[in-house]
Amino acid sequence: MVINSTSDTAVETAPGSCVVALDVGGTGMKGAVLDHSMQPVVALHRPTPRADGPEAVVDAITDALLCLARRAAERELSVRHAGVVVPGIVDEELQRAVWSANLGWRDLMLGAVLEARTGLPVTLGHDVRAGGAAECALGAARAARNAVFVAVGTGIAAAIVCDGKPLSCDGFAGELGHVRVPGGTPCACGGTGCLETIASASAVADAYTTRSGRPVAGAADVAALVERGDPVARAVWERATEGLAEALTAVTTLFAPELIVLGGGLAEADRLLLDPVRDGLAARLTFQRTPVLVRAALGDRAGCLGAGLAAWQAAGHRIPSLLTGASAQ
Repeated sequence: MVINSTSDTAVETAPGSCVVALDVGGTGMKGAVLDHSMQPVVALHRPTPRADGPEAVVDAITDALLCLARRAAERELSVRHAGVVVPGIVDEELQRAVWSANLGWRDLMLGAVLEARTGLPVTLGHDVRAGGAAECALGAARAARNAVFVAVGTGIAAAIVCDGKPLSCDGFAGELGHVRVPGGTPCACGGTGCLETIASASAVADAYTTRSGRPVAGAADVAALVERGDPVARAVWERATEGLAEALTAVTTLFAPELIVLGGGLAEADRLLLDPVRDGLAARLTFQRTPVLVRAALGDRAGCLGAGLAAWQAAGHRIPSLLTGASAQ
């Protein structure tokens, strides 16, 4: 039995109930069928066809949801709800994808579009706020009342929890990737100097390729080259970590988090990323509370799990508390 999150009315969990969760990133989509204990029954990984335009991305999301629903039905599971999380500016209350520099859409009523195309009840959310909710409920930020979750992937964004309450601000909160830092270059958002232009995973890979003349598959290759002492890789990595430390100094000064959780693809480098960012942040702080800096516990599953938590909540089931980290019921 689980408890409704708004009315505290007991709701029986029907045998074989599940939700569909989909995390749409700038590079790839991660999906799952999740049971009521948040365990994945089915997993799905597909590329995001952003080069083909916004409509192609919507088609791909639709197809992924329908595929997951079919695979649930094959296992005789009943889909209660679907949760979809996307990057950019997302107004959860209106279920609208307001804008995304990486995916190219603007003012798209994506929740309603997906419901019409799939026949599923859909809850639309922001990928990083969903990842932050998952880390607060199930991962590295359990029991933290003031925490910031930062996802460093194709883009960069943050989920902010202050005094136990997540900040949304009509979907505009947390756009850390568009904080201006020294060394930043022209950005897809139309600005110049954004953190994303030097510290996102794609920016790190592109910068190494441009400076060295040697193409790399991604930021993980640059991290490996840093560990081998490649001077170009070390310069690119240092610029990225200094930029992150600069941006996190502003976040710390404004919100005073006790904990900062770094996630996303770049955080897979672990101490190679965390140590210089931690040192750079500490060197910049004076009177501010110095936050503990840790790596995300849920890895690249955070967004998908957050989408699943939102789906279960929309279906009338209590999700784990942001503050207590209680297990899913």
